[in-house]
Amino acid sequence: MLEIKNLHVEFKGKEILRGLNLNLEPGKINALMGPNGSGKSTLAHVLAGDPKYNVVSGEILLNKKDILLLNPTDRAKEGLFLSFQNPVEIEGVKIHTFLRQAYNSVHGKKLSILEFNELLEKKASQLSIPKEFLSRYLNKGFSGGEKKKAEILQLLVLNPKIAILDETDSGLDIDSLKLVAEGINSFMNKDKIVLIITHYKRILQLVQPDKVSIILNGKIVLEGNGELVNELEEKGYEWLDKK
Repeated sequence: MLEIKNLHVEFKGKEILRGLNLNLEPGKINALMGPNGSGKSTLAHVLAGDPKYNVVSGEILLNKKDILLLNPTDRAKEGLFLSFQNPVEIEGVKIHTFLRQAYNSVHGKKLSILEFNELLEKKASQLSIPKEFLSRYLNKGFSGGEKKKAEILQLLVLNPKIAILDETDSGLDIDSLKLVAEGINSFMNKDKIVLIITHYKRILQLVQPDKVSIILNGKIVLEGNGELVNELEEKGYEWLDKK
C-alpha cells in the first residue's frame, strides 16, 4: 500500500499541498481529478522525488517504508514509475538503448541485448508500435500521441509496482487513447497500483477506476467510486468548493 499522510508541500515558496491524505491499495485503479492548480501534478512529482518541490511535513509510506528519505533512483528501484505530463526530448539517446539501461538499473540485473530486444518488441507490439520507432531518439520530434505511447511502452517494459500517470490521455486522438488504455489495463494486476491523474472522463470509460479522489486547494475533499466521474461531468467542481 502507498499511504500519503498530512502532506504539506511548497513550490518556490508557495504552499501547494495543504495536508493531503490519500491511500492507494494494491489491485486498485485510482483516479485523481481536480481543476487546474489544485495540486495534481505537484503530488505526482513529489511522489517521484523531484527536488524542486519542498516537502514541509507529512509522510509518504510504501509498505510502511518512508520513501521521502529516498532519491528518485531508489524510489524507482522500489517500484515507483511516473509518466510525465510533458515528456522531455532527449536527442542522441535511442528508445531501445534508454529502456535497456533503465530496465537493468531498476531491476538490478542485466539482460543481454537479444533478451531485452525480445521483451521490448513484445511490449511494443501490444501498443502497435513499429520496430523502427524503437531506434528513434527518445521523444525527439514526436507528436503528442507518440510521446504518450512511448511513456506507456516504458511502463510495460519496466513493469513497476506503482504507476503514476500524469495526464497520459491529454492530446490523444481516439485510436491512440484506446491503445494507451489497453496498455494500462494489460499492465494492471492484483499486486499493482495505478494512479491516473486526469481532467477528462473519456479515459476513465476505458480504464475503469475503483476509486476516484477529488483534490481542491491542495487537499482531497471527496472520494468515491467511478460514478463520481459522471457527477463531476454534470456539475463541475464549484459545488465541492461550497461544501
